[in-house]
Amino acid sequence: MSFDGNKLCQLLGIKIPIMSAPMAGVTTGSLAAGVTLAGGFGLLSTGNSGFCIPTTSTSIDSYNSFKGEIASARELLGTTAGLPLPIGVGFLGWLLDKDEEGGKRLLMAALDEPVKAVWFSFGQDLEKWIKFVRDYDAANNRKTIIIVQLSTVAKIQVAIRDWKVDIVVAQGNEAGGHGYTSSPPVKVLVSSVLPLTTDGGPLILGAGGVATGAQVAELLNLGVSGVILGTRFSLTPESRLGEPQKKALLSAGPNLSVRSMAFDEVRDTMGWPRGVDGRGIRTASVDDYERGDDISVLRAKLQDSQKNGDMSRAVIWAGTGYSLVKELKPAKEVVEELRRECLAHLKN
Repeated sequence: MSFDGNKLCQLLGIKIPIMSAPMAGVTTGSLAAGVTLAGGFGLLSTGNSGFCIPTTSTSIDSYNSFKGEIASARELLGTTAGLPLPIGVGFLGWLLDKDEEGGKRLLMAALDEPVKAVWFSFGQDLEKWIKFVRDYDAANNRKTIIIVQLSTVAKIQVAIRDWKVDIVVAQGNEAGGHGYTSSPPVKVLVSSVLPLTTDGGPLILGAGGVATGAQVAELLNLGVSGVILGTRFSLTPESRLGEPQKKALLSAGPNLSVRSMAFDEVRDTMGWPRGVDGRGIRTASVDDYERGDDISVLRAKLQDSQKNGDMSRAVIWAGTGYSLVKELKPAKEVVEELRRECLAHLKN
């Protein structure tokens, strides 16, 4: 049994309908390349930096770091510069909007490679950036796969009807990292939007809390064309997640993944669109925030804990399936394991 005939595999030229999420501060060129080499599809993230025209040392370093990760992925994948690169790159729409000229520069850095796909999420005007890519493709006689991540039936309906994207990622409430507080669980979300699709329309993928091949199979059985995993791939040697964070995540007990504004409030990383919060491991900072402690005090405590290597207040993004991951494995082994488990459950 295989995934022959799967529409996502046909569209991306992959063997397994699994994609790694573009996680800011976590994904690397080696992680994206590892997923692709194993038969899935890997994505890089431009993250929270690099969206300015490089006029300062910080923005120049961010831009060069992004280019370095692209080069690393290309080397591992064995592709020549200028030829298509079989990975994708994720962009945060609200940061593109914040500095449009810098955003265009970073987008062009990916499109000029050229990468196979771009992913847009969390923006008030994603259609503008979709058009930017389409115009670039038309001018250069190319076809870049466009992916959008959305969390409500209404928004997904617009993407299907008006935006003419290639792939829509339906992100459920279980997803680690940033997401919309009001989003339904992934199974409810995909079950609600799949009837809205038409032949020739965008493929629907599911994301949120997925950590095992059995869960991948469940979503495929609902009718999605593929599945996104984030937390599972953050627990690989190739990810940039710090070793103390990986250790803390692997040793965390069950049911500690929570949605909260505390993660951004305490780190002072606000600016996300209205309705967006984060899902991570419950910490002392979350407890104190929910109790109503002064935010300036919580920020000072976080800084002190970071200096002392204390993980009790560290921000560790984690979807609801984190406790199903028992050990660190290379990205290639993760994809292979997911494939075996998924096919076994589909067969059953």
